[in-house]
Amino acid sequence: MVHKKLMQARIALQNAPLKKSGHNKFAGYSYFELGDFIPTINQIFADVGLCGVVSYDAEIASLTITDVDDGTNIVITSPMADANLKDCHPIQNLGAVETYTRRYLWVTAMEIVEHDALDSSAPLKEEKKAPVIAPAQGIRDELPIEELRYLDELAVELIAICEKDPKAAWVRLEQENLESDQKVALWTLMPSNVRSAIKKAKG
Repeated sequence: MVHKKLMQARIALQNAPLKKSGHNKFAGYSYFELGDFIPTINQIFADVGLCGVVSYDAEIASLTITDVDDGTNIVITSPMADANLKDCHPIQNLGAVETYTRRYLWVTAMEIVEHDALDSSAPLKEEKKAPVIAPAQGIRDELPIEELRYLDELAVELIAICEKDPKAAWVRLEQENLESDQKVALWTLMPSNVRSAIKKAKG
């Protein structure tokens, strides 16, 4: 029954008047934050008889959706990724990763349609060469605080995407159309293995 109830829940959510409160000011699109859909999902799950529980371990995050009547369940999983945001405590990095991962698990489970980096990026222009990027200490001091906060969030997102598909991470980065100083600042927020994977993927 869990599959039938999940389909009912997806349709109910599809017909719900959700509003996107998240906004990417650099690329000019809006997106759903957790608070935009979790309350509605909780109500729908209560109505149809489902319960969703998110859990994490060192390597895998999972969303287990259980039919409260017969106990059958569906498990949605995602690999965990490390975040190495500068000027943040380890618990802050962990919280950022868990928040993004939790959001992606629910988006996947409920088939929530959002801005698609791969589809909306259009054919990549080969003649446009990406600027050479090298980590530079102090570049963040020159950016406004609101840009720094956004770049911190974007770094966590790219790290998570790169874990699955470095090419998709590169496409996601290109779509932001960041200025050179923004891109350099972003580069300093990601570990060297992620930077290397994204650089290789663009080729």
